[in-house]
Amino acid sequence: MSEQEDNPRRDFLRKTLTLIPVVTVASTGLGMTALSTPQSAVAQAPKAAPASDYQPTFFNAEEWAFVQAAVSRLIPADDLGPGALEAGAAEFIDRQMNTPYATGALWYMQGPFAADAVPQMGYQLQLVPQQLYRLGIAATDAWCKANLGKSFAEQDSATRDQVLSKIEAGDLHFAELPAQSFFSLLLQNTREGFFCDPIHGGNRGMVGWTQIGFPGARADFMDWVERNEAYPFPAVSIRGERA
Repeated sequence: MSEQEDNPRRDFLRKTLTLIPVVTVASTGLGMTALSTPQSAVAQAPKAAPASDYQPTFFNAEEWAFVQAAVSRLIPADDLGPGALEAGAAEFIDRQMNTPYATGALWYMQGPFAADAVPQMGYQLQLVPQQLYRLGIAATDAWCKANLGKSFAEQDSATRDQVLSKIEAGDLHFAELPAQSFFSLLLQNTREGFFCDPIHGGNRGMVGWTQIGFPGARADFMDWVERNEAYPFPAVSIRGERA
């Protein structure tokens, strides 16, 4: 059986990195060329992410429990290494909620808003990320309590997966926002938290980069881009930390 067949999660992570806006990865100064690194470059023993005592500054206790529970299922830990929770994706999201991005300060937020617009017209809601999270988490927990007897974070892993799948598919109908818009933001931010430079709070221990063979913020690795062999050096963060 091929390595790609053995490691569907790694293949998924490599593909999802291409869906993250370039501005997120560009904090490393490298862009997307590191995806040329062969998969053999990451065939190494899983490495645990260091523990964190981070305390959220935007999310309250119930919201924080939800975010941690959700990211743990969107990119779960497995035999390849830590998942989004262990990598600090929840911390990344909380930190992002205290930036201009989360208040819509970087977006064009003037009407008219067309709820039935085609995707090519871009974001069409009046809600900014802070509001999407607050309303989406509250709506999800309310649905879980009404239909499953307890909050999302209190469900087992299988039930969390089922609930997230319903939100993604639009099978749950929230009064104040489209369920799919909430899921899209949550998934996008989870990916960003798994692959960002650790300076932003996520990708703790550079576990995301290590799993896909991304060199990180190295000054130059272009000599290796066209080689069909493993990149031999560990990832490096903006602050000079090594994986």
